[in-house]
Amino acid sequence: MSRVHLAMTACLALAACSATPLIPYSADTPPMVLVPAARAGVQDKRGRFREIYCAVLQARKELPDVRPCDEALTRVGTEPAGTGRPVDLGPSRRRLVVAAVPGIGYECFEQWLQSPNSSTAHVRQFGYDGAWLRVDALSGTEINARQIRDAIMAMPQEPGPPRLVLLGYSKGAPDILQAVVGYPEIRSRVAAVVSAAGAVAGSALANDATQFQADLLRHFPGATCQSGDGGAVESLRPGVRMKWLAQNPLPREVRYYSLVTFPQPERISSILSRSYGKLAQIDARNDSQVIFYDQVIPDSALVGYVNADHWALAVPIARTHTTVGSLFVTQNAYPREALLEALLRFVEEDLETPAP
Repeated sequence: MSRVHLAMTACLALAACSATPLIPYSADTPPMVLVPAARAGVQDKRGRFREIYCAVLQARKELPDVRPCDEALTRVGTEPAGTGRPVDLGPSRRRLVVAAVPGIGYECFEQWLQSPNSSTAHVRQFGYDGAWLRVDALSGTEINARQIRDAIMAMPQEPGPPRLVLLGYSKGAPDILQAVVGYPEIRSRVAAVVSAAGAVAGSALANDATQFQADLLRHFPGATCQSGDGGAVESLRPGVRMKWLAQNPLPREVRYYSLVTFPQPERISSILSRSYGKLAQIDARNDSQVIFYDQVIPDSALVGYVNADHWALAVPIARTHTTVGSLFVTQNAYPREALLEALLRFVEEDLETPAP
């Protein structure tokens, strides 16, 4: 357990800077007021996503960690009303394929995690498909963007509209955005890009961190990851990410979506409470690793606010390591299978409407 605890502590080593709060916490503050100018033009589509997610949760009660819809999503400010349209829970017509890019260090603990990939298995029942794309665990966005490009170009290209949905979790989001901007040849193959708890504008926790701290992840049991170019932490610093966003307008032929983690405080795992508190010195509306508005892609559709901390959204630690779950990741349960189905159904439906 000591090696596991050491390595998990390394995940939290991106210590936040001490700072005077920039914006007082208020759950009623309209989210768009807080979005920097670079992210103006965000469309709020939470109402329709809530309809779809609630329908999926109601229909899939046999799935793990299913909970009432109002506990799965966080209401923030004035959420738009739903459309009232029925939700199609049948087979996918477009057969979207989600290619997910993980966050910092995932390759280091992937073998230890022993994830059953149950979310992918679930959505395959309805004609969807998906897999993780392999990128360097500890490299910066430039190397990882090239790896994403190469993986996409190696995929067979089928006739008809593109079916590939690039989903970036945590650092995976800026890796994907860099790939879409830097490699125009992949755009015709990509239907959509989704930030899922993505560090789009970086994380303030990276300001006081070092790559040496991130390299501690190489001590996870069974880890085979390498240091790469050593640029992972640098690429997550807010100044680096905001400068990149300002200098690199996103290509408009691709559709963008933002799924934001915005947990209630009681949904923060005990091991993440310290990093949550440090980020709260800047803004309490954070998931323990990223402030909520820093997860939003410029000019994207805001899908929803998920009531889960940063790890609970995508890393099912407690399902395969119950002792670690009971001691450290105490709020790791979340209906990820239902969430992925709802997300793909929402994106598929939204792609049928003209781009704004």
